[in-house]
Amino acid sequence: MKIRRLLVWFGLALLAVLALVALIAGSGWWYFHPEFTRTNGIVYGRRKGHDLTLDVARPVQANGLGVAWLLSGGWKSGTNGFHPWMVAPLLRRGYTVFAVSHVSQPEASVMDITADVHRAIRFIRHHAREYSVDPARLGVTGGSAGGHLALMLATRGGPGANDSPDAVERESSSVQAVAIFYPVTDLLNLGTSTENPGDGGPPISFVKAFGPEVTNLATWKKIGREVSPIYHVTSNLPPVLIYHGDADTLVPLDQSQRFCARARELGDVAELVVHQGGQHGWLTIVWDIRKLADWLDRWLKTDAKKL
Repeated sequence: MKIRRLLVWFGLALLAVLALVALIAGSGWWYFHPEFTRTNGIVYGRRKGHDLTLDVARPVQANGLGVAWLLSGGWKSGTNGFHPWMVAPLLRRGYTVFAVSHVSQPEASVMDITADVHRAIRFIRHHAREYSVDPARLGVTGGSAGGHLALMLATRGGPGANDSPDAVERESSSVQAVAIFYPVTDLLNLGTSTENPGDGGPPISFVKAFGPEVTNLATWKKIGREVSPIYHVTSNLPPVLIYHGDADTLVPLDQSQRFCARARELGDVAELVVHQGGQHGWLTIVWDIRKLADWLDRWLKTDAKKL
């Protein structure tokens, strides 16, 4: 009788555990599958004979704000790199997400790519009303090379050319908030990075990404400085949040520490969150995107316009 009772209790406990697992799994699936509409392959420019495209994910309950997600790793990109579940926290908060692709290096140089993400922001701003987002409140996010490009927008974004015949180029490429992961910020001082050649030259695996002239160290010094966000920080920097792992050997934590220190020297808002034991990416990074969404809420939602 006792054995039968024990088996019954064991069966009930097992059912309870399975129900809990199913509930957690179902909640997880629900969370990462928010309702949205998606438009793919919108052309925002041309480079090297290729269309430059972005995809737009618009949540059902939009908040009137837009975030550009720069799809770039090692300054390589592709139109198949956008997986909406990765930005589920943003979509659930109501942000319209613009997933920006670019021509990959070495076909396009990092300098070309930087110019093209500026073009993407100008394009988004020019068409903001069509997407029902406030052109004065645009955020940007990305990781690794995407984080670097986001900081290039933060530090070098600005007014367009008023005399351009292209209406897009007359728009500003400025962004109003930045929330990113492990960016390289100083290409001239790579520190303990595994990409440091030891002679002051460009990153070992990315020499071709900066064009043929960079084998000349004097030329590289000019190019490397031009595409390093840390040398372009001003007191007008938009609020920046960076998540960076302290075990990252590709892009050492020092890159983000020095950038934030420089920004604070000039009175800017720059916050660094150190992920203990984090390398160049970590398994729970998707949960950290919720914190990035909190940051964007903090700096973009004030006085946001409903278009």
